[in-house]
Amino acid sequence: MGIRTMMLGAAMALGLDAKADEGMWLPSQLPSLAKNLKEAGFRGNPDDLADLTRAPLNAVVRIGGGTGAFVSSDGLVLTNHHVAFGVIQYNTRADRDLITDGFVTPDRAGELPANPDYRLRVTVGFDKVTDRILAAARGTTGRAYYDAVDAASKALVAECEAEAGIRCSVSTMFYGRDFYLVRQLELRDIRLVYAPPRAIGNYGDEIDNFVWPRHAGDFTVLRAYVGKDGKPADFSPDNVPYHPPSHLQIATEGVAEGDFVMLAGYPGTTYRHRTAAEFADQVQWRLPTAVTVLKALQDVIEAQGKTDKDAGIRYASQLQSLKNSIKRFSGEREGLERSDAVAVRGEDEAAMLAWLATQPDAKALRSSIDQVMALIAQGKDVRERDLLVGLLSAQTQLMRGALSIDRLSVERRKDDAARESGYQARDEEMIHSQLRQIQRRYDPAVEKALVGTLMTRYQQLPDAQRLHELDTVFGRTPAELARALDRLYAATRLGDEAQRERLFAADPGTVERDDDALLVAARALRPALLRIEDEKKAREGDLMRLRPAYMQALVAYRQSQGKAVYPDANSTLRVSYGKVTPLAARDAVSYAPVTTVQGIVEKNTGRFPFDAPKPLIDAIHKADFASYADPRTGAMPVDFLSNLDTTGGNSGSPVVNAKGELVGLNFDSNWEAVSASWMYDPRYKRAIHVDMRYMRWLMDKVYPSPALLEELGVPAAHAPAHP
Repeated sequence: MGIRTMMLGAAMALGLDAKADEGMWLPSQLPSLAKNLKEAGFRGNPDDLADLTRAPLNAVVRIGGGTGAFVSSDGLVLTNHHVAFGVIQYNTRADRDLITDGFVTPDRAGELPANPDYRLRVTVGFDKVTDRILAAARGTTGRAYYDAVDAASKALVAECEAEAGIRCSVSTMFYGRDFYLVRQLELRDIRLVYAPPRAIGNYGDEIDNFVWPRHAGDFTVLRAYVGKDGKPADFSPDNVPYHPPSHLQIATEGVAEGDFVMLAGYPGTTYRHRTAAEFADQVQWRLPTAVTVLKALQDVIEAQGKTDKDAGIRYASQLQSLKNSIKRFSGEREGLERSDAVAVRGEDEAAMLAWLATQPDAKALRSSIDQVMALIAQGKDVRERDLLVGLLSAQTQLMRGALSIDRLSVERRKDDAARESGYQARDEEMIHSQLRQIQRRYDPAVEKALVGTLMTRYQQLPDAQRLHELDTVFGRTPAELARALDRLYAATRLGDEAQRERLFAADPGTVERDDDALLVAARALRPALLRIEDEKKAREGDLMRLRPAYMQALVAYRQSQGKAVYPDANSTLRVSYGKVTPLAARDAVSYAPVTTVQGIVEKNTGRFPFDAPKPLIDAIHKADFASYADPRTGAMPVDFLSNLDTTGGNSGSPVVNAKGELVGLNFDSNWEAVSASWMYDPRYKRAIHVDMRYMRWLMDKVYPSPALLEELGVPAAHAPAHP
């Protein structure tokens, strides 16, 4: 049997070896897993899970940088405290510290608007469009291939977005083999309803991050609003709650070890089907380098925050994100080394290539695979330069604003279809929102120190990686850099929101002539940034053209072993299923799968990050756990473990039981499994979830919101349930 014939049988082969403890499955794959689902304990009909536009999957949404779920008919959305942390920070002031104190809205009129660029998206379409995307690309190479795919994707997106309120994108599966058009309803008016204090939502902070046992109430409740016509709208006091097509029901019973659980969400990116060389590069260079650079940025923000409380508030969300990334990257490297991932992947790839050599249609595939290997090796030449240049925008506020305004002025001179992705007319609202929110997230001293840290490292690169334009703007020595930063940030007017508004609305010629110091710098940097972009697109075009050959061989090889294959995660909706599972972390160290409030007391020191609020400690000592405690033990649960397959982006994903009821909210992975984005090791991979019993108890007994519990369909224990 040839490789192409085996590939055609991929969908039918899913039942061969689809174990419950691994797999980020496309909903369309789930009916083929019916036998496995039933054996695992699922009581529903797998066919109901095949369509992500129908209940229950249409209740699962993409929100902020993670996942959430509708939990009421009036648009209540449940997600993680850390996914909504930017919303909480945006509404925090020196005289109203929602980060520390939490927030319980007195009524719907008291709900607080999210930051302007915060979005909620509901997937309403998912259609295969491979032939249309690749029609003009076939026969081309490099940048031409990239541009053909890009142009076809933009054309499809433009057609799709002719409908108001719909946001569309094109996603690829198996690295360029298949393409799908994703249609999403985008809601722009999101409001804060309920958030626990930081010392509940993030109890343990970085000490406990990616660590089990956990005792965090990592949840927040938001509400989605639309205009009176029922269509997406910007924030307005006249807007009304959105009525979702379905919502999840919160369970009144909890889970125990061995219980079936299922999770749906929008996992960001996994790399399990990457080459052995990419595995080695990740472990040996990318992870340690990223940790070093991000740690330096963390140190800058923390140092400034110690002497300036307002600056600390402004950068609280960015700091939290940095700390999370640093710990995740550190854990990923340790986990990959523990699993000997480089050697294992190398041996697996060698076996695949040896198998390929015995197949009748191997010659053409091997030629493409060899070209993939060569392109990957070439990418090492400028990797550190590109990392630093990328962070110059990603980790700044005013500098990023200047670069955005400058690039937008360039792109606005083109026809919309020819504009760079991210700068089309469809993107201008988001750019505008990001420029507006700078006011609450920028401090000149902090930003100067961040840019200085990045450019100091850049100045240490070998000459072959240096860029003339960066040297011109920032200088070649530390002294020149310090003088350049003082001059740029003293002379810029972009710290004034009115100036940013004026430049955003201005025609390209006006922006081009503006003499603002940061805009002048952005114009000077532009040629270098465009060269980097051109180089990257040419390389990505060839990888997109050639990598499907590698995937074709890998999928066929897996099928020859009787194994099912799911695409690497790419922020599209996925489903995983498994069980509530304990963890044997290492020799003689085993963990139970459920933690209780007793652990909060045991950890509590009264000092950050184990400074549980007094109302929580008092409620624990009072031990009024009726209707919430585990009926077998009498203990009040907090978090639980499962073997569900998750990665970044799954934060906030709803976890349901065999009946489809909401029992948990995903928020983390254990330290031993942070590397699962690259390699799944069933011995260690666990996901960590907030137990819904803990959330309900907090809303009832600690920071009460009886009206909210009523709306969630789980009335307070002391209140009579409605018939």
